[in-house]
Formats: sequence, C-alpha cells, structure tokens
Amino acid sequence: MKLIPTILCGGAGSRLWPVSRELHPKPFIRLEDGQSLLHKAFLRGAALPGAAEVLTITNRELFHKTADEFREVNAAKLPTSFVLEPFGRGTAAAVASAALEVAQAHGRDAILLILPADHLIHDSAAFAAAVASACALAQAGNLVTFGIRPESPETGYGYIEARGNEVLRFVEKPSLEKAREYVASGRFLWNSGMFCFAAGTLIDEMALHCPEILEGVRACMAKSRTSRGGGFAQVELDPTSFSTVPDNSIDYALMEKSTRVAVVPCSIGWSDIGSWSSIGDLAPSDGNSNRLEGKAILHDVTGCYIRSADRVVGAVGVSDLVIIDTPDALLVASKSRAQDVRHIYSQLKAQDHDAHKLHRTVHRPWGTYTVLEEGPGFKIKRIEVKPGASLSLQMHHHRSEHWIVVNGVASVVNGDLRLTVKTNESTYIPAGNKHRLANETAERLVMIEVQSGNYLGEDDIVRFEDNYGRA
Repeated sequence: MKLIPTILCGGAGSRLWPVSRELHPKPFIRLEDGQSLLHKAFLRGAALPGAAEVLTITNRELFHKTADEFREVNAAKLPTSFVLEPFGRGTAAAVASAALEVAQAHGRDAILLILPADHLIHDSAAFAAAVASACALAQAGNLVTFGIRPESPETGYGYIEARGNEVLRFVEKPSLEKAREYVASGRFLWNSGMFCFAAGTLIDEMALHCPEILEGVRACMAKSRTSRGGGFAQVELDPTSFSTVPDNSIDYALMEKSTRVAVVPCSIGWSDIGSWSSIGDLAPSDGNSNRLEGKAILHDVTGCYIRSADRVVGAVGVSDLVIIDTPDALLVASKSRAQDVRHIYSQLKAQDHDAHKLHRTVHRPWGTYTVLEEGPGFKIKRIEVKPGASLSLQMHHHRSEHWIVVNGVASVVNGDLRLTVKTNESTYIPAGNKHRLANETAERLVMIEVQSGNYLGEDDIVRFEDNYGRA
C-alpha cells in the first residue's frame, strides 16, 4: 500500500490575528516548543508506515515559505510535492486536485490521508493506529472520516452520528443544549475534518456526486504548469480555469451525499486550534490561572493569556483577557469573545491596511526583510539573504537605496558594475539603475537597506530576471 499524507495548508489568518496574517496564516504560527503547526502536520504524516511522499495543497504565494518549513524538519528527505492554488476554492477542489495528482503519480490504488495543517494531535501512537484502521477501510472502497470521541459538549465542531464504523448522519455545529444531548447519547463524534480514501475511489465518487467540481479541476490541471523530477513534483494551477471551479467544502459536496462513507472513532488527543483561547490552553498556568508566553509583569491579574515575543507586557487589575503583542499590532480581547477577533481582521482588510496581510518581517523565496523604521520619504529595512540565494534583477522608478553589509559578503549588480561588498562596506543604488543582490557564499548575508524617495511602496519594482518565476 502506498500512503500519501496530503496536507491542506492555507486559511485567511483571521482568527489568530495579529500573529496570523493573510501571508502568514495559522499553520505557520510557532508554539512554545519552537515548532509550527505545519511542522507538526508534516512530521505526523511523514512518520506513518508506508508514507511514500508528502503532498501539500497550498496557495502559490505560500509555496517557498512552506518548502522552507519542511526543510527544517524533513531529516529523512521524504519526497515532497505541491499543488499550488492561485486562490482558495474550498476543500472539495483542493482534495480533487490532490486525488488527480496522486492517481497520475502513484496510481488509483494509492491512499490519500487528508490532514489539515492547523490541527494538533498529542497521541501519536493512537493516531497511527487510527490511520491503519482507516487505510483498511479505504482499501475496501470506503471514503473514511475520523470521528473524535467528544470530551465536552463543544458547539464549535460539526458532529457525526455513528454506529461502529457506519456513518448514520452528519450534523451541523449544534446549540449548547443539542451538544450536551449528543455527548450524553454516546452515539456522536466530533467531525475532525481528516479523511482517508483511495485516489480512484474519491475520483469515482466525485464524478457521481459533484462532477462539476471534479471536471472543473481536471480541466484546470490540464492547463496548469507542472514540473517533476528527483522525487519532487509541483503543479501550479491555472488561475483562469480554476476561477470557474465551484467553491464548496468536501463535506457538503461529497461526504454528506456518498453512500460509501465510513468513520473511525478515535481518541488521539486532537484539537482544532481555532482561537487564542485554545492556543492559550497549551501554555502552563501560574497560580492565578494566567498563561504567559514571553515576558510579562503582573499585579493582581487572574485568568489571562499574554503572548509577547519581544516587548515586556505589564498588566494591572485585569481578569480573563487575551493580550497578544507583535511588533506592529496589539490585540486586547475578552477571553469569552476570542472568536470575534476575525471582525478586527475584516476591518483591516476592508481598509487595505498592511496589518491584515503582512508582518514587519516578510518572508521571500530568497530570505526575509524586516521593516525597522519608516517615515515620510524614507524606509529602513534589515535584509537577510539565504546562502546561494539571489534577489531578482530589478529597478525602481521612485526610490534610491543605500546598502550596508553587516554580516557576510554580498555580490551586487549596480548598473554596469559588478561589485563584491563585504562586512562594513556599502554601495548606493540610484533610482532607475538595474540592480541585483546575491549571496554566493555558504554563510548568511545580512544587510541594512536605507530607501529614500517620494514613493516607497513594494509595488515600485520592475523585474527583468528572477530565479523564482516572478519576472
């Protein structure tokens, strides 16, 4: 049996703002142990017996960031493949693209294990046992979902009524009264959003129950740019044809309609990290039920979750608050209203404010940049370039740049000049000059960039050559 763990990595970044952003969604959030939720999803899938490769469905804007995350933890060098969406069209389209890709690469009998990237699972042994049961059911021709035995009457999850492995019905998120009734009956499970099925079974069932989604994705993939080789595959979905695919979830489009659905009831220490309250519950509690990550000085404070990576947070005489501090945004919310953080995100997005999309530190395929300070007519950045990486050959119409190397050696194109700029040396890039920055060494390159001009937006860039397909 070939098992293909398939990670769904995306999201708007709204529920865990200000740490999550549109281009830094929930799966990339680091927990106290230093690992991100995406790290944990990769390791969870890669550790399973029979795992042939890890396939990831993500937004193409997140591809390089996702690949970097995997490189940090893929010590076994398990093959990795990607289907890159230009924008989200729901989990039905994502799963269809995964099944079509796996059927082509590994055959219709290969088993897909669908794993959302933003879940936590604490009992690895129980998870592996549940997957083994699911694979057996999938090989018998079933579409398998994982049902979590409920620990409390949660209203934020959908439920599955089951008898053994038989699914009797799916139920929407219930009221508290109904949730209590479901839990008391012993017949209901939380719907985890994880699935397992053979690629061919999924394709056949989608052809029967949601053919417009399957055929839309199939037509899109036929027009999409695909590269394969060396244990790696990348499918970049064509945006024009992908926009015509109906937007729907795999639950509504297929699982609630198919007669071939089975469930594996399990207790695997599962949690869906859906709010700052649930993130806070992962941190240790002090004697006053406060949970702290970072440096906080408290006086007469109870029941608060405080997270600050850099600055000291002081709190006096408050209770049951969530306080999340980042370099460019601060959240203060009642714990009981933690789910409503999305309304702040929505307002920022409506205003086209940078804080909904980016952090001050922005990841690029070649490394990162951090905005240190900006004001009228100037912006100061810290730029770090990975060993062997290069920015595009580019030009700016409205700004000039002064580069000062503080660590490493920069290889620079500046107009007609080819320069080597070492630590404590600098170069000046006038507006209108073609230029390029590269790190041709094995150590990291760190430099300070001072921009000046009448317009300093990131869209003032003309790319002539680029190693990452952005020219």
